[in-house]
Amino acid sequence: MASEQVKVWDPLVRVFHWTLVVSFFTAYLTEDDFLTLHTWAGYTVLGLVLFRIAWGIVGTRHACFTDFVYSPRAVTAFLKDTLMLRARRFLGHNPAGGAMILLMLVSLVLTTLTGLMVYGAAENAGPLAGWLGHLGDEGGEVFEEAHEFLANLTLMLTMIHVAGVLVESLIHRENLVRSMWNGRKRNVDYLEQV
Repeated sequence: MASEQVKVWDPLVRVFHWTLVVSFFTAYLTEDDFLTLHTWAGYTVLGLVLFRIAWGIVGTRHACFTDFVYSPRAVTAFLKDTLMLRARRFLGHNPAGGAMILLMLVSLVLTTLTGLMVYGAAENAGPLAGWLGHLGDEGGEVFEEAHEFLANLTLMLTMIHVAGVLVESLIHRENLVRSMWNGRKRNVDYLEQV
């Protein structure tokens, strides 16, 4: 019923989320073969992440970091409860989800920055070309190794994120993927968090 649904994710969070999914995977899958597409997808990821950081400060209630950043102790307790299949339901992001958002934002920033370093050094292009263009391919190899490591780390975090969404959906019998599409979640059994 519509009365059992409450709006949680604003349109900007949802558009950000799905555009980031498409942009990250476009960049990840076009690494060597389509440099222009890879580069623009990377710029898009960086722009999206910068937007999300700003929206995490000034955005709507459940978009703000203050709503979902918890202490390491709270995250650990939530993960233990999840393993015992008794995790408390949160209307916004749960403590593990909040921690994952922070990890992914950091990983994405580092991935895109090292990508800009590779582009500047190896291709003598992009905003860092003036500082790194003299390094050439050999100098860019160090940045490329870091970039590839961070891209793979981000992919691993993404897989953990998806697994967490599926587990949480099963525990609480709620389709969280659909919630990120339509912005709504069940309001049943929700306790206001302090």
